[in-house]
Amino acid sequence: MTARAQDHFDNLHGNRLIVANAMIYSEDSSHHPVKPRLHGALSATGIASNANGIKSYTFSNNFKGSIVTRDVTINLTGSYVYGETANILSNNDFTTSLDANVYEHPSKLYYWVLADYTSSHSLLINRQEQAGAGAGYNLIDKKKATLNVSDGLLYENGDLYDSLYGGPNGSVYQRDIYSTIRNSVRVLGHWVVWNKVSLDATWYYQNALSNSADYIMKVNAAASVKLRSWLSFTTSYAFNRFTRTRTENSLLTFGLTLSH
Repeated sequence: MTARAQDHFDNLHGNRLIVANAMIYSEDSSHHPVKPRLHGALSATGIASNANGIKSYTFSNNFKGSIVTRDVTINLTGSYVYGETANILSNNDFTTSLDANVYEHPSKLYYWVLADYTSSHSLLINRQEQAGAGAGYNLIDKKKATLNVSDGLLYENGDLYDSLYGGPNGSVYQRDIYSTIRNSVRVLGHWVVWNKVSLDATWYYQNALSNSADYIMKVNAAASVKLRSWLSFTTSYAFNRFTRTRTENSLLTFGLTLSH
């Protein structure tokens, strides 16, 4: 092969490698961008009512910040919910979470680590810390359509008030300080319709390995209509159940989301 022919072969082979890499790190992928991306969102939603002189209101504030590269995604999220009904506190709930996903190429498999903190008046949680790791799989990985499942183990340390029923004076609240290992399953979906409407849904199920009756279940769903490139009207629904304290809550709110 002549030198000129060799150069032509090398250029052709190099171009094929570039195309192959572009297929792996597609701009249409939500997890494997060609260039690193920064994303941030802040939402403020709430609902208020006044029926027969009984006033109630609930406000929910959420934020999310993400760094997305070819191989790693780091997310920082947080939420705060405050509510009163007839001047009685119903919600004073705070949650924050830091997680990272590490992706393998070209496989759709990824690995995750997570640490979070929760304090919830409505779920009788004074404080609760979780930390763990696991693996996930992207069934669909597009900017306008995402579906993935994940599973892993979490170490949980908690400080609760657990309601004990059937005592001589009725229900008795007893301090419950504990630690346990949970299996954590998550299903997450994201869809964009007509470039204006986005739908998001997440389902969690976290059961204690030592007691199947001790579990946490969470459902989060949201629908957003884009008003501007940086502003959306959002309707969100959240449901939480914590069997250890025999409590559950649900919240439907409306409001605005700022995003970048």
